[in-house]
Amino acid sequence: MIGPLDEFPIHQTPLPIGLVDSSDRNFYDRSYFNAHDRTGNIFVITGAGYYPNLGTKDAFVLVRRGDVQTAVHLGDAIDSDRLNQRVNGYRIEVIEPLHTLRLILEETEGIAMDMIWQGSFDVLQEQPHIMRTGSRITLQAQRFAQVGTWRGVVSVDGSDIAVDPSTWVGTRDRSWGIRPVGEPEPAGRPADPPFEGMWWLYVPMRFEEFAIVLIMQEDPNGFRILNDCTRVWPGGRLEQLGWPKVTIRYASGTRVPTGATIECTTPDGSPLILEVESRLAVPIHLGGGYGGDPDWIHGSWKGEKFTERVTYDVTDEANAGRVMFGVIDHVGRAVCNGPGADGVEGFGLFEHGALGRHDPSGFADWFTLAP
Repeated sequence: MIGPLDEFPIHQTPLPIGLVDSSDRNFYDRSYFNAHDRTGNIFVITGAGYYPNLGTKDAFVLVRRGDVQTAVHLGDAIDSDRLNQRVNGYRIEVIEPLHTLRLILEETEGIAMDMIWQGSFDVLQEQPHIMRTGSRITLQAQRFAQVGTWRGVVSVDGSDIAVDPSTWVGTRDRSWGIRPVGEPEPAGRPADPPFEGMWWLYVPMRFEEFAIVLIMQEDPNGFRILNDCTRVWPGGRLEQLGWPKVTIRYASGTRVPTGATIECTTPDGSPLILEVESRLAVPIHLGGGYGGDPDWIHGSWKGEKFTERVTYDVTDEANAGRVMFGVIDHVGRAVCNGPGADGVEGFGLFEHGALGRHDPSGFADWFTLAP
């Protein structure tokens, strides 16, 4: 298990870097990226993950245009060369750590890309995230996030889409730790009380002069178990934005949000208000491998050099009925008002999921919809 990284003085445990200290099968190490041109006409979501205790690595590219989202999945056996992140024809090249990266997908099932990421501000280390089901830890992760711009090209079935940094923006994160991955485990004794749902909001937004990164999670009764809202200024100066009050607007008869009002507070007590709108929605549990996606789950072993392409028409009844049972990523536009911001416009990610019961939203169970 000795690999190139073991040449460097970076060890944290008395093990080769290719091995992790935790014996939990669900240990993971993953990158996530999204890219869009602000219009809502296209949204590209992609990422790659390593699962040392499952012996696998994988990657995906999800492209949404109009009512169709197309996914390419890639998987292979894990290797020890973590300096060269590669899954079949998919590569992540680190040009300047924490600032500049290159993503390449050689033509696979009709999809290809070659894009360079440029961070607009320093990365932000988010608060540790922990979830339990009964007494068992089901998620224990560390993450950093960043907003930025893209340049390059995306190709879909022979049609090239130019990616211009003057319009193409996005967000990315790196996370590692423990979360459910791979094939389902035996449940054991049912949790008491049973899992009734979760409410989730993640809004990293890029403005010209600053970035705002908000991450929140609440229990079904509205108790907030994760609250992290930060403004990132040039040079790395950070400003905590308190305990935001959030109002989500949903399309009638659905759980698909159309926008949100987020009321933050600066350190001196002044209000900072974000008005967020969705320009395009992508359920990331339809081909993205998240949240119990029945078609493909991160970390699943599909054999060596595995690739596949899956296409979804989100207007199809079978797909539309799945949307409310997972998290949705949106092309997000925001207008910010408050200290240091006077009607400034920003773009990024508006990610939300109201799964199951959430009393403050008026969702009594898994099937209640917005009026």
